Amino acid sequence: MNKKRNVAWAPAFAGARCARGRRAQRGFTLLEMLVVLVIIGLVVGLVGTQLFNRLDRSKVTAAETQVKLLKSALDTMKLDLGRYPDAQEGLQLLLVPPADPALRRRWTGPYLDGQVPVDPWGRAYVYDPKPAANGPVTLYSLGADGKPGGTDLDADIGFLPAR
Repeated sequence: MNKKRNVAWAPAFAGARCARGRRAQRGFTLLEMLVVLVIIGLVVGLVGTQLFNRLDRSKVTAAETQVKLLKSALDTMKLDLGRYPDAQEGLQLLLVPPADPALRRRWTGPYLDGQVPVDPWGRAYVYDPKPAANGPVTLYSLGADGKPGGTDLDADIGFLPAR
């Protein structure tokens, strides 16, 4: 009779062990999930700021490159026409022949593939035929903030107006 009790007791004990095993396989506790989320938040906070800083720097580099490309196209056009576009013609003269028939014959454009690019922040480049502080024309991007002036990543980029 003792054997029957022990046998009867063994399956009940085995069932309790299986219930604990199922509970362990069910998933993570709330505390474990919170710890993982805190760790992910710390990693994103530390690494994310570096990635966004590099993204901003790459936009500045792209703007510098585009300004140089536009300036090169303007210089090529000046060799053909003998002048830079006036304020009314603007950068569109790189794509569209001038209205003056004498200039139209010398115009060998378009001087750009496609359209006049916008800066990396989605705004048009500022063009003025007046000489810049560091070049023959004023041609620049207003930078990340979209306002004249600024410092570091918000600074204007290109051939800035003489002040």
